[in-house]
Amino acid sequence: MRNRIKEYREKKNISQGKLADLCNVSRQTINAIENNKYDPSLQLAFNIAKTLAVRVDNLFLNEGEMENE
Repeated sequence: MRNRIKEYREKKNISQGKLADLCNVSRQTINAIENNKYDPSLQLAFNIAKTLAVRVDNLFLNEGEMENE
């Protein structure tokens, strides 16, 4: 599963560190999620989506969905 967290985070001019602070996780966790090295818990995924003011299903896509965009 791929994600678009970095894309939405950058659109909002939020650094990884700031997003991490707002979600109560480390910057390294946000970095690992953005680089598809770590899958967040459902709670963290919803927290990230809420913080970025997007729907969670807009953040996380299957491989095929990303290729079709």
